[in-house]
Amino acid sequence: DRTSPKTAGLFGQIVVIAALFVAWVNGVHSYEQALLLGLFLGMAGASFAVALPLASQWYPPQHQGKAMGIAGAGNSGTVLAALFAPVLATMFGWSNVFGLALIPLVLTLIIFASVAKNAPNRPAPKSFADYMKALGDRDSWWFMFFYSVTFGGFLGLASTLPGYFHDQYAFDPVKAGYYTAACVFAGSMLRPLGGALADRIGGIRSLLMMYTLAAACLFVVGFNLPSSTAALALFVVAMLSLGAGNGAVFQLVPQRFSKEIGVMTGLVGMAGGIGGFMLTAGLGAVKQATGDYQMGLWLFASLGALAWFGLYGVKRRWRTTWGSAAMTAARV
Repeated sequence: DRTSPKTAGLFGQIVVIAALFVAWVNGVHSYEQALLLGLFLGMAGASFAVALPLASQWYPPQHQGKAMGIAGAGNSGTVLAALFAPVLATMFGWSNVFGLALIPLVLTLIIFASVAKNAPNRPAPKSFADYMKALGDRDSWWFMFFYSVTFGGFLGLASTLPGYFHDQYAFDPVKAGYYTAACVFAGSMLRPLGGALADRIGGIRSLLMMYTLAAACLFVVGFNLPSSTAALALFVVAMLSLGAGNGAVFQLVPQRFSKEIGVMTGLVGMAGGIGGFMLTAGLGAVKQATGDYQMGLWLFASLGALAWFGLYGVKRRWRTTWGSAAMTAARV
């Protein structure tokens, strides 16, 4: 908001590239060094609060779902990590994966610097007080909760599934990576379609459908299915639903907070990241305490059901206030 999305995007990419370069040259030799590297790589997650305002500010309300969905499909980068990182680590050593990752990152930086443009009607910079004011609006908390379930669930499962397939079905890291990549790819590719569906039928209706589907799949897979194929199919459908749900959430956010889109993208994106961290930690803690993932998956399914009821509870108010036909051309 203060420096422009493009400037912030350039800064974030340079930080990530520099961190990977140092890790590649010097190596990572301790747990503390791994945490320090993770701190700098967290800037990659912050790029979410750059890409979505940059995309949103170029498009009218009725196309926000598609625009934000396409921008958010950058999550598919995690597919490449899950798919190629284990193989590259086996071939070249895991520390050299940092160096290999620099190739697409530098190319992306060059393309972004050459092509990306800030919108001409970009809102005025926001102060810290504006962020605090946004947090005082109850709708901002609802959006943060809804996104912590959809994107947090997507992120948490992407982080947990390699260990799940290894522990549950004795897969080696490469095969577990392939299965995880299939799930993450499904969720990433459905995000733009989820945004487009929300544009067509309304973000609330779309999100209610996605919560239902994701919760049902996670509940069933929690029974520790003997077939890895059946578990994979259910996880794929769950990730499809969560990915489409991500698109639906960000079809709604610009309708409610059109003038505060940068602020809200940062806050909602932060909630999604925290949700992913909490889900990953929670599933791991439950696995350690009980010996399997059953209770953790059922708790996650229950969280999806809770989000469904929360959204259903605010549906009428949203559709008769900022989401009414008199207020926006988009379907809410």
